[in-house]
Amino acid sequence: MTTDEELSKLEDGIRRLKIEYDIFFNGGSKKPPTDSQWRVETLVKKLQDSSNMNFGQRFRYTALAQRYALFSELWRQRLKTREEGPRRTAAEVRAERKKPDSFRVDWRDPGQEPEKVDRLFAAFVEAKRKCGENTESLGPEAFKRFVQQKTDQLKREFKCEQVEYVVEVEQGQVKLKAKGL
Repeated sequence: MTTDEELSKLEDGIRRLKIEYDIFFNGGSKKPPTDSQWRVETLVKKLQDSSNMNFGQRFRYTALAQRYALFSELWRQRLKTREEGPRRTAAEVRAERKKPDSFRVDWRDPGQEPEKVDRLFAAFVEAKRKCGENTESLGPEAFKRFVQQKTDQLKREFKCEQVEYVVEVEQGQVKLKAKGL
């Protein structure tokens, strides 16, 4: 095989490898194309040791080798990010630290423990105030009825003895979450 044919084969191999990595990173393939990458690396090393290239061929080889090195580094970084997860910025970390703690309470029967329902209601109203949401339409009696109904429903659905309620703020909105224990 002549040097020009090998350079064309290398160029085609890099193009195919890029396509295979694009398929892999977009979820079309379960594992990275290591066999294709090995073939391209072998050809790059073989051509690197070749001494019978003229200036035009050497220029073409250098351009292809640099292109492959660039893609290879890009793929390595994307694989690392995929394995480790995306990096969080300092602003995201600070925002997470400033995030108010959630309020948690669990019980077997809210009718038997009204002080817990009152604390949950107070935490819910306070969280809504901090987020600037309207709290005038909230009444403690309606909240108690809602909690009692939701607790009974979750106990039936999940066949559990206890239900945990959590008041959280997510993206500037107050959420009341319930789950069976």
